[in-house]
Amino acid sequence: ASLLSFDWKTTLGGREITEEQFEELREHAGHLVRFGNDYVYATASEIDSILKRLSGKAQRPSRLRLLEAALSGTYEGNEVFMDGKIRKAINEELRTPPAKVPDGLRATLRPYQERGYSWLMHNLRARMGSIIADMGLGKTVQVIAALENLRAAGELEKDPALVTVPASVVINWTRELKRFAPDLSVNVYYGTQRSLEPKANVLLTTYGTLRQDIEKLKDKKWRVAVADEAQNIKNPGSQIFQDMCIIKADSAIAMSGTPVENRLADYWAIMEFVNPGLFGTLGSFVTDYAQPIERSRDADAVKRLRSVTAPFILRRLKTDKSVIADLPEKISSDRFCSLTPEQAAMYQTFVSDGLEGVTETLSKMERSARVLKLILRLKQICDAPELFSKDPKITGPAHSGKAEMLLDLLEELAESGQKAIVFTQFREMGDLLVSWIGERLGTVPDFIHGGVSVKRRQEMVDRFQKDPQDRVMVLSLKAAGTGLNLTAATAVIHYDLWWNPAVEDQATDRAYRIGQSRNVMVYRFICAGTFEEKINEIINSKKEIAELTVQKGEKWLGDLSKSELRSFLSMTSG
Repeated sequence: ASLLSFDWKTTLGGREITEEQFEELREHAGHLVRFGNDYVYATASEIDSILKRLSGKAQRPSRLRLLEAALSGTYEGNEVFMDGKIRKAINEELRTPPAKVPDGLRATLRPYQERGYSWLMHNLRARMGSIIADMGLGKTVQVIAALENLRAAGELEKDPALVTVPASVVINWTRELKRFAPDLSVNVYYGTQRSLEPKANVLLTTYGTLRQDIEKLKDKKWRVAVADEAQNIKNPGSQIFQDMCIIKADSAIAMSGTPVENRLADYWAIMEFVNPGLFGTLGSFVTDYAQPIERSRDADAVKRLRSVTAPFILRRLKTDKSVIADLPEKISSDRFCSLTPEQAAMYQTFVSDGLEGVTETLSKMERSARVLKLILRLKQICDAPELFSKDPKITGPAHSGKAEMLLDLLEELAESGQKAIVFTQFREMGDLLVSWIGERLGTVPDFIHGGVSVKRRQEMVDRFQKDPQDRVMVLSLKAAGTGLNLTAATAVIHYDLWWNPAVEDQATDRAYRIGQSRNVMVYRFICAGTFEEKINEIINSKKEIAELTVQKGEKWLGDLSKSELRSFLSMTSG
């Protein structure tokens, strides 16, 4: 705090201006004025802006806003200068010393996990927030180690920890807290019988419960607030984001393998939860960072963003062998299939009919909605005609190129003793796959989707992990793409694609994560000659910005002209 105390001063040409010199400049606003050996020209509006700052009427930046200025080297478009002594002191404060792993932790941390744990403890001690964004590298055990450290130091007696998670991983968290830190007392605040008593070191709850009971939780004091799968709070306009941000905690930790799913505004929202005010308002963040990066790929803005976020986000990939050398390989393969004659006829007919409804008289919003609906229906046709048409003559997997390819692949995998998980974004498609796989393989697979209870979901996961005869599991991408450990699988199949690399990787990590001892094959199913292949080519051509931001699904298609749409959606040969 003492490093970041400050006073406003006004300088010209590197020399401080006295009050008398500034008054003279003010009197000659709009004219050239001699200043030393130079001439100065300033408009009345510029001088008024400076006066506002000097008079104290302008809002003084917060401590975190000043830290952002110090790290980025700019403030409101102006360059920030620091002498070497101050810069050295700030760098020293941000250095992460090793932290002793608590004796009560019943886990052996790998070296990279020890570094992550030490980093969390450093920020917790400094009352700063952290975003731990390791993908499949054991985020949970690193956070539990930090909670156990706080408990051992007596810091969770008066003010406990609040851990908020999706309902789908409540059982996972309960088990892992008990397994790795048995001395931590835990109150699972979830379900109809939930109660804030007895008081415990950790209150474990869900986003839905927190939203319902925010009036009971908002006035309590917490030593640390933890948000798992923090992409749940990425929308600054959502109620859950606002509720999470009014929780009173000394520090906050956000856990997410995909802190940026669609746009950099997601980043602002999660950082606002862990370090309120670091980036100022959402508007200033969009102006300073999001627009220059997303629209112009501004290298300077990228550099500034990384400089500011470096102390507060830990982003490591298990594919980096300098981080971890004991994971096998992940091998991705695009599998192209042909449409069946029925699919091809339906596809081309629907493109022609659908484009007739995209007229110039529609508003931009109506046009975009109509195009997205068209894309959705074409996706369904590519998956299986049954999703699109209820004609009894075209039921069954034989009428879908993807379905036939999937069943053949699953047979091969089963014969070699491998297990597979299959993702789809359509609930109805999942139901069809369960039926078709059961008929072909002789065993009906489980299907995890949004309608499956937490208890039932865990039973399915346990059976898949432990039963050698349970070869296949079908999963809804939206409901089961995060929070599950399915390392028994050595094949991950994306039956239909979300067109978001971050979401696909997050789903793939259900199998490719710590505990996996074999190579993992990832199969992405694409209908050749359709818009699916064209979108895939576009996504692959933008790999260089995939780590920072990704396109908004297919929403950009709504901006294409009618002729461009026709060219994009129409089938091509080969």
